[in-house]
Amino acid sequence: MKKTRPDKVVARKQKAVSAGAVSPGRSSIPERDRKLNFGDKWAYAPAPESHDYIPVAPRHELFINGTFVPPARGDYFPSVNPATEGKLTEIARGGTGDVDRAVKAARAAFKNVWGTMPGCERGKYLYRIARIIQERSRELAILETMDGGKPIKETRDIDLPLVAAHFFYHAGWADKLEYALPGRDPKPIGVVGQIIPWNFPLLMAAWKSAPALACGNTVVIKPSKTTSLTLLRLAEIFQEAGLPNGVVNVVTGTGDTGTAIVQHPDVDKIAFTGSTEIGRELARLTAGTRKRLTLELGGKAANIVFEDAAIDQAIEGVVAGIYFNQGHVCCAGSRLLVQESIYPRVVKRLRDRIQTLRVGNPLDKNTDIGAINNPAQLEKIREMVACGVAEGGGLVQTNCVLPKKGYWFPPTFLTGVTPAHRVAQEEIFGPVLAVMTFRTPEEAIERANNTPYGLSAGVWTEKGSKIFKMVSQLRAGVVWANTFNKFDPTSPFGGYKESGFGREGGLQGLQAYLR
Repeated sequence: MKKTRPDKVVARKQKAVSAGAVSPGRSSIPERDRKLNFGDKWAYAPAPESHDYIPVAPRHELFINGTFVPPARGDYFPSVNPATEGKLTEIARGGTGDVDRAVKAARAAFKNVWGTMPGCERGKYLYRIARIIQERSRELAILETMDGGKPIKETRDIDLPLVAAHFFYHAGWADKLEYALPGRDPKPIGVVGQIIPWNFPLLMAAWKSAPALACGNTVVIKPSKTTSLTLLRLAEIFQEAGLPNGVVNVVTGTGDTGTAIVQHPDVDKIAFTGSTEIGRELARLTAGTRKRLTLELGGKAANIVFEDAAIDQAIEGVVAGIYFNQGHVCCAGSRLLVQESIYPRVVKRLRDRIQTLRVGNPLDKNTDIGAINNPAQLEKIREMVACGVAEGGGLVQTNCVLPKKGYWFPPTFLTGVTPAHRVAQEEIFGPVLAVMTFRTPEEAIERANNTPYGLSAGVWTEKGSKIFKMVSQLRAGVVWANTFNKFDPTSPFGGYKESGFGREGGLQGLQAYLR
């Protein structure tokens, strides 16, 4: 009789847990196989994604007028892998003169080529870019993981397919703008300045540049200082696709570089994704000017679980909404509102579930939780969790062993949180969940809306009428029902209150780039 190897038994059991067939809180593995475990966490053989074949140049320049050029001041800064703290490359630090060169190139391209090009021709370029992104998706996913710290599972299976989808979707609109806005004779705005964050660098670049290009605008875009690598690789794809010179210009740098783009007198529109504090400053800088402005800022999303919800499904949605992305999305479900009657059961299952999450090398295909992007963000997460405990919250964390090198924080949630606690009001931007209770739908709505933000929310219940009631009263730009963090380029995304204004994606997102 053929014997089954113990490691295969363990792998099968873990697969059953992931599929929901086995409760992760129970010891369902035979005692003879439990010697392979680390406590209640099952061991996996390493499955690292190969990356040696992907060349990373020791230095990366600015992308202006279709070519890579050095910065005028000759200044560079290091790009660091947050999982290893090792230096990946050097990135050019663009200054005011470099921004001026980029804007002039974008203006010339707008006047002479892109702004006057028929929509059907612009669409061909976008289709070509989308296809090349698909062809190079594995390379881009690996670079995104190395540069940002996110698990390869997320960059490979979520980020890159959405990047290509945004270019495909907006390519289809390039010659149909008069149907998007019937009777309004839509025209491009001109030169658009775009500033994107470190949490989704490549996706945010596609999110913003694809609709701008489809509408006939030219772009000057600045990535975050800590995640510039994949946007510069996207610039290579623009070259490969034959995009006319100056249509897209990438100026890497620090906060001063972004300020120079915002204050340049020949930029017609600013699109920004990032913190609420910087969003306020951009609103101040553009006030009284002719510049248009759209802002996608912070969030403190509430995941609301009713007693009639499918608990296991809700737990998986909660985990996907806050832990799989390390809380590094503005719309992360960082508040969990649970109806009192099921609170003990939900907390127990959530505690058991996070113990099965694997923290470690982001390039390992088994990893669930990667590295925090930068040390400043890690320190903020630690400070916020310490504040939550000091205010009376109960701390629950996984018992995993964190790597010695890199920036890491274990999956965490705090119980006994009240709406007055900082962890219930302020954005943490890390794998930390604040758990609260409610009794009635009205109380859930009140607590969910009781923050300065209004970007997203989630509702878990089997009753459709309850879903529609909640959606009509939640002050959030996006509300997911019995799921969380699902995106599509055809659907508009944006927030209320301090989560910004304007929409990106769908028909509403096109309007932001037209006059």
